Amino acid sequence: MNAETHLPAGVLDRVERAHPYPRAFLTISGAHLYGFPSVDSDVDVRGVHLLPLEEVVGLRTGTETVTAMWNEGDESDGMDVEVDVVTHDVAKFCRMLLTRNGYVLEQLTSPLVVATSPVHEEMLALVPDLVTRNHAHHYLGFARNQWSLYEKSGMLKPLLYTFRVLLTGLHLMRTGEVEADLRVLAPRYGPDYLPDLIEAKKAAEKGPPPTAAPGRDLLGADVVALTERIEAERERSLLPAEPGAHDALHDIVVRTRLAERSRA
Repeated sequence: MNAETHLPAGVLDRVERAHPYPRAFLTISGAHLYGFPSVDSDVDVRGVHLLPLEEVVGLRTGTETVTAMWNEGDESDGMDVEVDVVTHDVAKFCRMLLTRNGYVLEQLTSPLVVATSPVHEEMLALVPDLVTRNHAHHYLGFARNQWSLYEKSGMLKPLLYTFRVLLTGLHLMRTGEVEADLRVLAPRYGPDYLPDLIEAKKAAEKGPPPTAAPGRDLLGADVVALTERIEAERERSLLPAEPGAHDALHDIVVRTRLAERSRA
């Protein structure tokens, strides 16, 4: 999948100029990854950077999380979009991979790859040893938060996020595979009205569901049913309770630090 089609012109050059460290990878997350970007959706770029050894072992340590946000394009022609870039140092990212954090798994495995490296490829190869049945807690908690936002706001975006995380969590428990695209997941697990909601989201980032959308009672019942399915799949899942890639990730971090030192 080509990330360039989702990336405004000039973004990579700006990251290259402004980011203080080399990057192991950059991918696109957010609505573009989830399969329901709007014409005015933000572009969420996520990734891993590599702190030099001197900024890890000394008294002055480097920045573990680098963030940047700006608007790219021309507001006058409607092409102005917000770009949000977040990268974590390789050690911090690996520590997060060893928790039940679904965000970082999705960032690592995103098919919308902006920049990659051998370090990225090594980390991707470890994904089967990182997925656990306890990742269900992440997706269930995220779904509760998004459903609460939908109930308060009545907006389409948190409603789609609710279904997206529930279906991603269900697929993960059933297969051990990370799939974040609601367009792929909906035909397999979702209620039949989801494609219409996805289509409606294209028009604008902020707005209510279409008038033909189901009422809150049916939506709520479907959310409860999917929640129960995830809980049931977690209980019978053969996935481990804890990740098995701790030593391999440790080795990646050490080798990456030493390699960066030798290139300095």
